[in-house]
Amino acid sequence: MTSQTVIGFDLYGTLLSTESIAEQLGELFGQELAKELATQWRRYQLEYTWRANSMGTYQSFSRITRAALQHAVAEKGLTLSQADTEKLMDAYNGLKTFPEIESALGLVNSEPSLNTYIFSNGTDEMVTTSVKTSPVLSKTNCFSQPGKLITVDSLKTFKPDPRTYHHLADEAGVKLDQVWVVSANPFDALGARSAGAQSVWIDRVGNGWIDALGTLIDVEPTVVVSGVDEAVAEILRRSKK
Repeated sequence: MTSQTVIGFDLYGTLLSTESIAEQLGELFGQELAKELATQWRRYQLEYTWRANSMGTYQSFSRITRAALQHAVAEKGLTLSQADTEKLMDAYNGLKTFPEIESALGLVNSEPSLNTYIFSNGTDEMVTTSVKTSPVLSKTNCFSQPGKLITVDSLKTFKPDPRTYHHLADEAGVKLDQVWVVSANPFDALGARSAGAQSVWIDRVGNGWIDALGTLIDVEPTVVVSGVDEAVAEILRRSKK
């Protein structure tokens, strides 16, 4: 049997652009505020997951996303009706993919040696809906089979808790050091490496790896590239050595 290479793709911020929610925010608050609100919404969403992990408590990613939206809006002295809150939460399940994702997944589809998953903090419902509503993600065969959408919801903890990466390996049926995590989130790329997996960090801005926590704990991503398509190509290159 041919050995397969396991890749877990982070969803939010890696395959899907959380900044794309600015379009819907702009309809409610104007384009001038939309981008900043989108950034703060994402900031508090992640911050809440880290705080929850540190306190040993858990709320679903859906509830955390909703609370983070309320925080971002209130911080600007704005208000949001229940109807508009629901509209934005629905829109969050329809985020746009980054430009290179279609070609990246095309490469995955052409390589039977790759065993790929979506690996996300999102709830099962959020991730499933996001994939189904995405024109790019819904038409690929990469994630169409049962068990290809792996979330942390059953663990009641979030990335970068080491247990989440072990969960990915367990679901894929391999040892953790055989797993590649592809993420544009530094905490995720670093968390995967710290737990014992391989990781590719997507550096879309082009500043290089400047995360000083990695320096403190002497851990860095295995590979740094500028796009998910490059990540897939590099993983393939290394797997064929």
